[in-house]
Amino acid sequence: MTAGDGHVRARWARRGDIALRVVAAVPLGYATASLWAMAIARLLPGDRAEASVTASLVALALCAIAAIWAFAARSGWRAILTLAVAAGLAAAITWISIDATGRV
Repeated sequence: MTAGDGHVRARWARRGDIALRVVAAVPLGYATASLWAMAIARLLPGDRAEASVTASLVALALCAIAAIWAFAARSGWRAILTLAVAAGLAAAITWISIDATGRV
């Protein structure tokens, strides 16, 4: 083992952390925002079309917030975990809403 091995490992660890953050920001952030759009549209009162448009606009902002969070988190794994929990919460809300009302 040479003296430069630690530096090379640190560089690859940093690259891996950045890759995790990109995965958290792009596909997971989009999925989280989409699930929240479904949940919000089901919870908003009024016409279905208006609720869908409002939820889509909110989800657009949530997608940007998710991407910002992915790069502001302490680590890439924490970003992935946080966004996965948020997505799971939105999915649970949607599932419960569908089960309670009986309509998709």
